[in-house]
Amino acid sequence: MSRRTRRRMWGTGRKQRQRKNLYLFTGMFIGIIFVVTLYRTSVYFSTNESCMICHVHPHVEESWMLSEHMNNGSGVMVNCIDCHLPPEDNIRAHYTAKASLGIRHAWNTLVKNPDGIDWEKKSQLEHAVKYIPNESCVKCHHNLFPQGIVDDAITAHLYYEENVKKFDLQCISCHLDAGHYNPNYSHGQMTGIPGQTASVSADSIARYKEPATITAFAGYTEQIPGTTVSFNMIAIKGGTFTMGSPEEEAFRNPDESPQHEVSLSPFFMAETETTWDQYWAFYAETMSEGRTPPETVYENNRNIPDADAISGPTPPFGYPDQGWGQGDYPAITMTHYAAEIFCRWLSEKTGKKYRLPTEAEWEYAARGGTKTPYFFPGSPRDFSDRGFLRNILKPKTAGITSYVIYNKNGESRTHSPSQVNPNPFGLKNMSGNVMEYTADRYDPKAYAKRSGVTRDPCVTEGEEWVVRGGFYASDAADLRSASRAHTQHDDWLRTDPQQPKSIWWYSDMKGIGFRVVCEPETPL
Repeated sequence: MSRRTRRRMWGTGRKQRQRKNLYLFTGMFIGIIFVVTLYRTSVYFSTNESCMICHVHPHVEESWMLSEHMNNGSGVMVNCIDCHLPPEDNIRAHYTAKASLGIRHAWNTLVKNPDGIDWEKKSQLEHAVKYIPNESCVKCHHNLFPQGIVDDAITAHLYYEENVKKFDLQCISCHLDAGHYNPNYSHGQMTGIPGQTASVSADSIARYKEPATITAFAGYTEQIPGTTVSFNMIAIKGGTFTMGSPEEEAFRNPDESPQHEVSLSPFFMAETETTWDQYWAFYAETMSEGRTPPETVYENNRNIPDADAISGPTPPFGYPDQGWGQGDYPAITMTHYAAEIFCRWLSEKTGKKYRLPTEAEWEYAARGGTKTPYFFPGSPRDFSDRGFLRNILKPKTAGITSYVIYNKNGESRTHSPSQVNPNPFGLKNMSGNVMEYTADRYDPKAYAKRSGVTRDPCVTEGEEWVVRGGFYASDAADLRSASRAHTQHDDWLRTDPQQPKSIWWYSDMKGIGFRVVCEPETPL
């Protein structure tokens, strides 16, 4: 090979190496620019300002600025991603959540109407736990027993440490307002009685002196002596009806079978669920500090406190109405035991025999003489969200929302009974608003154990209690007159740190209440 040829090849190789180096440096430069841009983009989209682009929640920024995570004595400010994303030391989890939430929120901002979003529902604990990982709280709060912590907080945090994995406890179960201030939220022990002040003297208001007198089997207005509280009772004639659901009824459950005949004696039933006005009157007269239930005796298929004086509820942690409304709104979050003690107190105050309805009485009253799934016209398939077609077609609401507070009009909260029409017997909110306790223990096979015509049945064996009617977040399928449910006592006390746990208030169930029935004196 000639020298000239070798020189030419060497020159060509040098140019190729130079070209490769140019490509390499250009690629490195572009890569650096890309990484820096990606990093700066990530940094920007981790700022509070970028979060506000998509978050159209009313007052979200204002409530954050008023919260302890912004407005505190230490001057420390906690930002959006500090709470709503896993810590950055878990790179995969952090950026996976960041991308997922970012895409979802951007899509919602572009295509959804914010006026149609149920913000109240999204502010509830059940929704919030999806967006606030516990590890984000623990990242900053290393010491759960800082200087100056109160005794109740020590008890609660000790309970958390011992049970966090067992019950999957979440910090926000007790600190839901830490990131976004809510004036109606409190996890401290309630003081006083909401809506009542010491400045109201007994002489300045008209208190009832005598209870209502019943002279015939007809509706009456009960008056609770020593209070300003009264409520309506509806006369429900006895009769025979078919209890349970037929096999062709949509969304029926196995515990609603078999259908069977039940005969009931006449009874009176409250027009509405027990209200806060009624419950606070009971609380004011009987409130106590003890948590141990008194000895009980068994009488007429019911556990009756065997005590000369009735010991009532201890103060709850926080305000049990959740800030949704008091007055004639349904009283909620009390235990079945508390509801029974209320009935005992009401009986002693009025001289009548008040109690919880049996499951059969409840269904008979809820049906109002009808034999259809609801006491109003309509099919569960039309009203329910369940089923494949509901991903395409929206369920019907016409014909149901005027009678029921449920997941389509409940706004994730309780409502006044004035917002619904009564059933054929004149009873309001028999379906929806809040689930209602009955006097029966839950037995999924109770109906199969009956034959012929069963007279005034009441199941007395079982661990849990039957609840009926669905509540403000229920699907229409669970509002059927035959639909059955039951208490979940341990789960409903999951985050209660007290030892022993409260016998009066549930810490993890809001949509539960009750209404009373009264046994007529004989003869009338």
